[in-house]
Amino acid sequence: MEYRSKVKSGRRRIMRIGELAAQAGLTTDAVRFYEKVGLVTGRRLPNGYRDFPPETLPWLHYVRTAQSLGFSLAEIARTGEQLSDAPDQAAALSALFADKIQVIDTRTAELTALRAELASRVGTGCPLRADEAGSVASPTPWRAPGR
Repeated sequence: MEYRSKVKSGRRRIMRIGELAAQAGLTTDAVRFYEKVGLVTGRRLPNGYRDFPPETLPWLHYVRTAQSLGFSLAEIARTGEQLSDAPDQAAALSALFADKIQVIDTRTAELTALRAELASRVGTGCPLRADEAGSVASPTPWRAPGR
């Protein structure tokens, strides 16, 4: 679906929240949420309606794509202005992706170590206790406090 700016007395027409949400494939609640957290800025009219400039639509597409690639809304907000001001947006995005890959690799290593630790405790009888040497303590009955 392509957005075409409508011209009204020589200016591009801004979109109301419902039109923006429909064109972006979002709900109006999602657009309101993005506005609340500072990802988009709408202009509030005296009648209570919100109007958004046409450039908000591609930005919302970017936000949704970035989320699908594992970026948090905080990361998107933090890097959005940097990207829009970058002289070479493709290079800036590549650097951003490389940084995200590094974060993913670090987290993958942490999860792999956690998995190994959990696997070493399976079948021990008391998987939550370890002795001082780091090995799993001998099986003893365990009960939650107050039971």
